[in-house]
Amino acid sequence: MEDAEDQRHYRVVVNDEEQYSIWPVGSSLPPGWRPDGTEGDRATCLAHIDEVWTDLRPRSLRDWLATQP
Repeated sequence: MEDAEDQRHYRVVVNDEEQYSIWPVGSSLPPGWRPDGTEGDRATCLAHIDEVWTDLRPRSLRDWLATQP
């Protein structure tokens, strides 16, 4: 579905690995995901993710790499 045709309302969700996604408001979240507080149309939510998710590596990998010499 094209963004212009998509009239659904979304929320931005994040998991324990600090990976982001969008999920339709009103739908139960999958296990391991929680809302980050941002809701809106698809374009708004994706723009927020582009702004906050600057390091696409999972948190566990970033943590591990930080311990390496």
